[in-house]
Amino acid sequence: MADVVIIGGGISGLATAFAVEREARKQGLDISTLILEKGTRPGGKIWSRKEDGYLCEWGPNGFLDSKPWTLDLCRDTSITARLLRSNDNARKRFIFSQGRLHQLPDSAQAFFSSGLISWPGKLRLSCELLIPPRRDGHDETLADFARRRLGAEALEKLIGPMVSGVFAGDPETMSLKSCFPRIHELETEYGGLIKALFKLQKKRRLEKKSGKPVAGPSGPGGVLTSFYGGIDELISGVAGALTGEIRTQARVTGLRKEIDGFEIDLEGGRILQAVAVVSACPAYELAAMVEKMDREMARILNRIPYAPLSVVCCGFARGKIPHDLNGFGYLAVRGEKMNALGTLWDSSIFPNRAPQGCVLLRSMVGGATRPEVMEWSEEKVQTKVLEDLRTSMGIDRKPDFIRVYPHEKAIPQYLSGHGKLIDGLADRARYSPGFFFTGNAFFGVGLNDCVKAANETAAKVVDFIGHLR
Repeated sequence: MADVVIIGGGISGLATAFAVEREARKQGLDISTLILEKGTRPGGKIWSRKEDGYLCEWGPNGFLDSKPWTLDLCRDTSITARLLRSNDNARKRFIFSQGRLHQLPDSAQAFFSSGLISWPGKLRLSCELLIPPRRDGHDETLADFARRRLGAEALEKLIGPMVSGVFAGDPETMSLKSCFPRIHELETEYGGLIKALFKLQKKRRLEKKSGKPVAGPSGPGGVLTSFYGGIDELISGVAGALTGEIRTQARVTGLRKEIDGFEIDLEGGRILQAVAVVSACPAYELAAMVEKMDREMARILNRIPYAPLSVVCCGFARGKIPHDLNGFGYLAVRGEKMNALGTLWDSSIFPNRAPQGCVLLRSMVGGATRPEVMEWSEEKVQTKVLEDLRTSMGIDRKPDFIRVYPHEKAIPQYLSGHGKLIDGLADRARYSPGFFFTGNAFFGVGLNDCVKAANETAAKVVDFIGHLR
């Protein structure tokens, strides 16, 4: 019998196993871990594909260094020396609107001189200072929040693309509290975003000498960070630091609570026992596993939807691209009726993403507002992305390299009321002592969020087993 079985070998499962082992050593406990991964490799959607000299990220391409959790994990697994910060030029981000690319303003002066927002829209956004804060505790959607505080044009050209870029989501349905809790906190604490900006700038000046970081109104910011060989160097680094076992091609089909722990059914008929179980797999997979153990938990899990997404990597000889590619890439305003949510200029963000003299562009197609994309053929996806690149960047040549990576259920959607769903899951978990859940379906979709949640889950696991002994 293993002490802790972790279902799912993505970054959440790996980070949980590592944190359990680390905390157990600190407390002088001997706790064995076993990760069960249904795929042929650990890492989940983190996978750096190297083909024909191009390095394509199948899923996320990095993490922000403004939060400590992933950096701490890199330090503790001795892979910090391999970290790679994104190019300074990648700080420039663009929005495709009104038929052209607009650089996203990074200061008040740039905002007022930018053509992205009309003067009526700028005036409406400036009136945010006069909007009273909402304090009734309602789980407002991102769209309702943006219209109330910033105006319809800011929703269309700023908030909408941001939600597409992070969640591939629809701001009309997504929860402000769960998706961007920092923004919700700033309205509650300071009365508004512009007021928060002024007060935080003053606070930043006062604390500058101490070097203490202070988050801005839109979040903590930070520099996108990866590895020279791609983000799955994080996976190999953490996996290599574990003392417990990682078992691939081990699909869990069921879970049962027993008096002294859990029984775990594997595809093929094998049954494993564990003192504690941590789910680090997608919500819909966990729902199927716990259907017989806790039907209400399964019902709650099935209420967390996922947005489909296809990642399309296009490689070109540099001379085929008329654009200077001096930046991070762009997101498209929904009203422009582009096929893709946006395109990242991957070879401008990090080195070693394309052969010498070539560039790599990575487009995201689909999302919550375009689920029908998953019914397109691969050829149609490629054609539609190339149409976008011609419209947005003037690229009228065929790529030398193109790959499509479809994800039928790519990113969990934190709809309005998501916080209550998580509370409901926590309540149900109390009926099965020793069962824990973590992962990007619950506490944040970014790498930093997943590692933070893994640390918190691991502490609960070690505490649970420690009390048994």
